[in-house]
Amino acid sequence: MPDPSLLLAMTAMLLAIGAFAGVLAGLLGVGGGIILVPAFFFAFKTLGYGGPQLMQVCLATSLATIIVTSVRSVLSHHRKGAVNWDILRTWAPGIAIGAVLGVVVAASLRSGTLQGIFGILALCVGIYMTLGRTHWRLGEVMPGPLARSLMSPVVGFLSVLMGIGGGSFGVPLMSLHDVPIHRAVATAAGFGAAIAVPSVIGFLLLDIAPAGRPPFTVGAVNGPAFLIVIAMTLLTAPLGVRLAHAMDPKPLKRVFGIFLTLIALNMLRKSLGW
Repeated sequence: MPDPSLLLAMTAMLLAIGAFAGVLAGLLGVGGGIILVPAFFFAFKTLGYGGPQLMQVCLATSLATIIVTSVRSVLSHHRKGAVNWDILRTWAPGIAIGAVLGVVVAASLRSGTLQGIFGILALCVGIYMTLGRTHWRLGEVMPGPLARSLMSPVVGFLSVLMGIGGGSFGVPLMSLHDVPIHRAVATAAGFGAAIAVPSVIGFLLLDIAPAGRPPFTVGAVNGPAFLIVIAMTLLTAPLGVRLAHAMDPKPLKRVFGIFLTLIALNMLRKSLGW
């Protein structure tokens, strides 16, 4: 049985992480995973858990929370008629295939390598959030079958290696192809389910060494982190939404992009052992 004081400290840290992720999700429309993964890693490391598979636990637990939040989000958007089901139906199979491949690759890598991958990809997302412009376009319609068959697995694959849903890659992809932003956000929520469901099934089958895993971890998914974060994000996301309506979120998104860039650089530093 784990030390009760350690469990109390873990609970307190997870409550704070979930509350922060929920507010950001509601305020900026970003997925919680891009915050949850580094936050989980910091919390578990601080509590004394480590080992070569710690990043797998962080990725898997983040993706498990995305199952709940993405399904809830896509149903909410569907009631408002915002989901582009044609895009979702045609892109989801390839995204799911990429997600499964992502689990296979992630399972074979050490934490340090996954930290480096997360850092590089998060750096790209942070720079786009900071410097990106709404008028940028790569095309007037979404890519056709050939390009889609190549691009959709990449979206799923990279998302699993970051432990995130569909928003960070799906929303820019659709926006750059002239999909209105509210439809892009709504449809990307469906991308999140296509990423999270198959990947979490895979991570639940992954064997994590007992010495380096946080308590009550099943496969690579930590139960307390999943339950606490889900509960807190459901409570605090509406607060973020109210704040978004009370202020202009665009400059805040650029500030968050800078913040994310710093997180990414720190993860890269750690992956290099500096």
